[in-house]
Amino acid sequence: MRPKKHKTTGSNDLFRARLDQIINMKHELVLLAGKVDWDWIDGEIAPLYSENGRPGIETRFMIGLLLLKHIYGLSDEEVCERWVHDPYFQFFTGEEFFQHTFPHERSDLSHWRKRLGDKLELLLAESLRVAHEAGALRSQDLKRVTVDTTVQPKAITFPTDAKLLHAAIKGLNRLAIRHGVRLRYARIAKAAAMMAGRYAHAKQFRRHQRQLRILRSRLGRIIRDIRRKIEGQPALEQAFALPLGRATQIRSQQQRQRGWKLYSFHAPEVECIGKGKASAPYEFGVKASIVTNNRRAPGGLFVLHASALPDNPYDGHTLRDVIDRTETLTGCPIERAYVDKGYRGHDAQNPRRVFISGQKRGVFGVIKRELRRRSAIEPIIGHLKAEGHLGRCYLKGRAGDAANVVLSAVGHNFRRILAWLRYLLCLFLAQLWRTLARPASINPAS
Repeated sequence: MRPKKHKTTGSNDLFRARLDQIINMKHELVLLAGKVDWDWIDGEIAPLYSENGRPGIETRFMIGLLLLKHIYGLSDEEVCERWVHDPYFQFFTGEEFFQHTFPHERSDLSHWRKRLGDKLELLLAESLRVAHEAGALRSQDLKRVTVDTTVQPKAITFPTDAKLLHAAIKGLNRLAIRHGVRLRYARIAKAAAMMAGRYAHAKQFRRHQRQLRILRSRLGRIIRDIRRKIEGQPALEQAFALPLGRATQIRSQQQRQRGWKLYSFHAPEVECIGKGKASAPYEFGVKASIVTNNRRAPGGLFVLHASALPDNPYDGHTLRDVIDRTETLTGCPIERAYVDKGYRGHDAQNPRRVFISGQKRGVFGVIKRELRRRSAIEPIIGHLKAEGHLGRCYLKGRAGDAANVVLSAVGHNFRRILAWLRYLLCLFLAQLWRTLARPASINPAS
């Protein structure tokens, strides 16, 4: 059932302290809370609820908690813990009185991310609206954009053959214990996995291959044992179908084979992406597209669009869709887009409005200066990874990858807005100080 709308009483309480009496009402989080259109967000999320059942948690509380998490780069547990002892966090999420305990469960954040799904782009649109209203972003800044892709790494260990085989063995053993399937070959081959890594480090590759053969044979025995034990039991066959398929793939794949490979037993959506970096030749995660304004706005560079690109598509084949979705999100047509050489052969609707780094024809004057600013998107991607959650995704599945990319962009935009509000406050205080410090002129006696 749809959550009840947030209401404030405005009255005092004998045993509780009002937040507006114990915090600085000029703090940037207080100012930001007054600029976000919570009622509009609540109205857009309303169709996700049914008409029956218990009323859900207040929209402002959960959306505010998600925003605080990605603004400050916290985990779900950390943001819930900090909410208890930070009155500004409580005020931002709509509380009227100071609370001494967290009123909900941490897992509610996970349920809300799943519930929102594609609606998370509403938060990105709201961040751009707030930036425009605060004066940090102008309409003219939305017409010329820079587009680039990066890799959002998944929270997995580096996938070696020994690690994958050992993870498959442990995963099947855990599943068999959970479903009460007694295995004949229950050994998890921990010593073989450990020695395989040591032999590879010492470059003793014959011994290393011997340990891999042990792991493969143990995994094959467990797979065949499970299939014998669950044969003729539809419920168990359905429960083991997916894990057995992954284990079979891990056992059969080779190091240098062509085509699709499995890089994680618990996260099969992980892809191997090579971006040509010397420090990280291969990264394991999902490709993400980032769009920023080319010209620096008063509040800095904002992320105008962000999305995950599963299946590792060619950058040029994604440009048309990225530009269309950016225009839909901002409501402003894009006049010029600047990209790197990875977008050669792109499918943009107006190819003459797309300029590639290193291009000479048609590049002069303002276009040449703007093309030189294309590389300004690289530090923004660095901030998304270092200060946000784009550097490592802990959310499950492809839906988690998509949600993490969008929320990281939302967190970056609100960080820029908070910095802009602090800057405006400093300007106001400096002007006030100059006015007060100016010596008063004394009129001479007549």
